[in-house]
Amino acid sequence: MTKEGFEKLKEELEYLLKVERPKNIKDIEEARAHGDLSENAEYHAAKERQSFIEGRIRELQAKIAMAQIIDPSKMNGNKVTFGARVKVYDLNSDEEKEFLLVGPDEADASSGKISVTSPVGKGLIGKEVGDTVVIKAPAKTIEYEIVEINFE
Repeated sequence: MTKEGFEKLKEELEYLLKVERPKNIKDIEEARAHGDLSENAEYHAAKERQSFIEGRIRELQAKIAMAQIIDPSKMNGNKVTFGARVKVYDLNSDEEKEFLLVGPDEADASSGKISVTSPVGKGLIGKEVGDTVVIKAPAKTIEYEIVEINFE
């Protein structure tokens, strides 16, 4: 994962530990004070939220512990790899597009960050400038020509 993706995971973990968990504990205490827990919807909702928060905390802690940070600026070469910014020409729509290949936790298609495990990511990995790539995505078949590869 990129350093930016790693930092986002750490920020989310810190937010859950310092803000969400204490707030939820307070919500559970307030709901308990309302009496009969068997018919207390606020209590059950807060307990369910607590379960979600604790699960997400464990998930983030595991991802952070196992993370391998890759600095794209230290990558080079002429093939598409993790961390590459790839400019492609869409042969179907006659448009240029740009993708940044990232790990699954960092993917955000709206900002051009695609996972290396996505159909497009898998199709681009290992290709060079000038190569034409045919990608069978769930919605349609896409054909790209690789125009440029950068490592920032």
